[in-house]
Amino acid sequence: MMSRRLLPVLTLGLLVLGWEALVRLAEIPHYILPAPTLVAQTLWANLPSLLASWWFTMKITFGGLALAVLGGVAIAAVFALSRRLEAALFPLAVLLQVTPIVAIAPLILIYVESTTAALLLCAWVVAFFPILSNTVVGLRAADPNLRDLFRLYRATPWQRLRLLLVPSALPYFIAGLKISGGLSLIGAVTAEMVAGVAGRETGLASRILEASFRSETPKMFAALVLLMFTGVLVFWGFNALSRALLGRWHASERP
Repeated sequence: MMSRRLLPVLTLGLLVLGWEALVRLAEIPHYILPAPTLVAQTLWANLPSLLASWWFTMKITFGGLALAVLGGVAIAAVFALSRRLEAALFPLAVLLQVTPIVAIAPLILIYVESTTAALLLCAWVVAFFPILSNTVVGLRAADPNLRDLFRLYRATPWQRLRLLLVPSALPYFIAGLKISGGLSLIGAVTAEMVAGVAGRETGLASRILEASFRSETPKMFAALVLLMFTGVLVFWGFNALSRALLGRWHASERP
């Protein structure tokens, strides 16, 4: 178990060392490819401003994700109860999923006056479909024999929901949450880049754009590294949530 945990760390360390060696041996200018040590120095030197932007990006990311969870679960419950409503409305959700956020973000920014609200909406659009789709599948994945048993014992709708449907849908919902967490971050960053917003209340995407305009490549890498580690932490966080909720009873989290 310990070797499995150390292997990714060792692999990442070797890649970073190879990157450092390549830059130094080939004498690559820092404005083309900065060395990891320079990226780390730049990140430390600009940490206060980058953390402020990071916090703004996090608010957009988790705000959009929270809206996706609330809307996706509620609509999934309605779809699970009514096949006709699902047949009528599910294609609209598919349209949202297959339309690139880069294409619709400019329209959202035109129609929504508040930039923050527009960014939240973009993050929601990207994160919504995996939650909806996985939850619908989970609600319908309950064992038919257990459904018959609940009917036989005349269980109330609340009992069926709490004791049968929710446990059945939970693994699927968690899987959708893992996907939507990363997608929400991508949607927030992409929307901010399309918006091209600037100022104090802006995210890491604006820091990357500003650095690119000024040819500050090390600062671009520093903001990008912060984004990458954030995405990894989001995924690890939902993995931990999955183990906490499913580890004792579901096969997907058993060792």
